[in-house]
Amino acid sequence: MSRADATPLVLLAAGGTGGHLFPAEALARALAARGVTVDLATDERATRYGTAFSARETHVVPSDTFRGRDPVSLARTAWRLSYGLFAAWRLLGRLKPAAVVGFGGYPSIPPLLAAWLRGIPSIVHEQNGVMGRANRLLAGRVTAIATGFQGVVANEPQLAAKATHTGNPVRPAVLEAAATPYDAPRADGPLRLLVFGGSQGARVMADVVPPAMEHVEPGIRRRLAIVQQVREEDLARVREIYGNLGIAAETAPFFQDLPASMAASHLVIARAGASTVAELSVIGRPSILVPLPHALDQDQLANATALARAGGAVVMPQDTFTPRRLADEIAELAAAPQLLSAMAEGARGFGAPDAAERLADLVMQVATKQAARNGAV
Repeated sequence: MSRADATPLVLLAAGGTGGHLFPAEALARALAARGVTVDLATDERATRYGTAFSARETHVVPSDTFRGRDPVSLARTAWRLSYGLFAAWRLLGRLKPAAVVGFGGYPSIPPLLAAWLRGIPSIVHEQNGVMGRANRLLAGRVTAIATGFQGVVANEPQLAAKATHTGNPVRPAVLEAAATPYDAPRADGPLRLLVFGGSQGARVMADVVPPAMEHVEPGIRRRLAIVQQVREEDLARVREIYGNLGIAAETAPFFQDLPASMAASHLVIARAGASTVAELSVIGRPSILVPLPHALDQDQLANATALARAGGAVVMPQDTFTPRRLADEIAELAAAPQLLSAMAEGARGFGAPDAAERLADLVMQVATKQAARNGAV
């Protein structure tokens, strides 16, 4: 590859959120197992991941998102991205990576543009069912496109020609949880629900899910065991509702091992971020998905719809996500454990537990092909 005097280096570029960093971390592990050195380029938000991420070194590259359309905001963002591009250009000149892999978000733009300018092989991985704005900006300039969902760029021949469906890489904890088979609830046994929403979804879950349990008929309510992510400011009222209803509930702002909680559940109620959908499908658990509304790209709606088409989920848009509607859905599923089992099977069939290896294969192919063109050893 490009560094004949050392093991090959691949630079991963990912924004400082779990949705971008989790698949990047899974790829880092897969590449490291192949003897590849991995560095991470990210923004200031992700510095807290520096010790956990399987990278030799973490490089903070300036970046910004477009927060407004007024001239001042646009100028500030343009300046930050330009400064980030200069920093990334210098970084790539020093590191001389065999390839650069971006995972979306504006922090991936400077390193991927710098790779394009320097002629370094590059890949973008799109986790969602529709291509995000950062990846769309880069798609025409990169060597290859990897997708988490089938058909993301099927209607765009120029992009489809260099696209490969790899699936979304998941964390080792998810693969471990996937070893637990789905055990459908029995008519007289507990019905275990897991509820979470992430930073932009926990509030709506607190507003809808506990009141929904008031509408669930007592026979089902007595069976419920709920684990729910709840923001600190909502904990008291959520616990009060569950306590008054006599429902066994574990509530906390954060759960250390969410994949294990997924594996232990009969039904998951959640947002439809790409990582959530990937983890649900690899573990194989039925879900009610409430896509984040008002998103410009409607990425979560695309993610949820894809899993629903595979038979693994029920999609409930937020404007229909009411206590009464949710209670009716839970009652219907509780009365049909065979339907829950079929949904679990549909979710598992949709999953790609080997996505990290498939993406690592693509990275190595792209890097090796470029090295051969350059006459490298």
